[in-house]
Amino acid sequence: MRYLLEGHLSDPDGSGRDWDCALANHLHALRTRPPHQVIDDLTADLYALHTDIAQSRHQDATRWLYRVAAILACVQANALTRIGDHEAAIRWWSTARRTADASGDLEVRLLVRGEEAIHGLYGQREPRRVLALVAAARRITDRPWPRLVAAEAKALAMLGRHSDATRTLDRLVDAAERVGGDSLGWWKVDQVYFARSWVHAAAGSERAADAARDRVLSTVSRNSYQYRINVRLHEAICTVVQGGIDAGCRHAAELIDATPAAYRTNHVVETGRRVLGAVPPGRQASPAVADLRTVLVAASGGGGSGHRGPAGAHRRSG
Repeated sequence: MRYLLEGHLSDPDGSGRDWDCALANHLHALRTRPPHQVIDDLTADLYALHTDIAQSRHQDATRWLYRVAAILACVQANALTRIGDHEAAIRWWSTARRTADASGDLEVRLLVRGEEAIHGLYGQREPRRVLALVAAARRITDRPWPRLVAAEAKALAMLGRHSDATRTLDRLVDAAERVGGDSLGWWKVDQVYFARSWVHAAAGSERAADAARDRVLSTVSRNSYQYRINVRLHEAICTVVQGGIDAGCRHAAELIDATPAAYRTNHVVETGRRVLGAVPPGRQASPAVADLRTVLVAASGGGGSGHRGPAGAHRRSG
């Protein structure tokens, strides 16, 4: 009923709504709240935006509303990825790209493509497909966009191309310095350190991975749950790569199991699966590996695992 009432108050070009404030609110929610809540809260604004676009009378106003639509579609696709609804997420990524292109805003076009590539790495797309998405985005412009470079570095690390991934991190630092930040608040410098943690952990480079992880934990908000959980799971990956199979798997299992069910997102589960993926075939029968596998199965179902060990971090051991 409230939206029906507001429909009589808004002007025909939608400028009466504070969409910039709404975008900031949804981005904050995405970073700090359970994804199901984000999706529920988006519904009303997506409906209102549809109404504003339908009522828009001027081309400039319509293109600006397409810009808003692209960013909200990006939030929706991100949240759907977090709950593991990949088919729906891919459709929303497509909508985000198309509306971003219709807006004519280069920054939004790059933002959407960077986010699609980054989140595709969490079980949604093959790493090689993510590299193809990055290459396609670069055909739009030669303007550096850090999230695209970060996606490339992470995908290369997942493919075991560790030297290439490390060199790409150098380009990421350069891109971050040149861009600084984006006007929409999506890109932050802590994402450079997160990418470093990802790449160095995959290579088993303990000192570099630890330094990057510590920078992430010291710079991101305590409410940014996904960054904080996943960067600690990178530590478990590094432990396993170095040969500490039991210690790394115990660390990952305890960390995921201690996370409230609403925050055990697809991103967390997929990073836990990367810990399992780093275990050599001959060690898959280890009890610690089996325990982590059980925790991940339970987490994938959205429920508690029943495994309630202490949640303290385990340092590396052979």
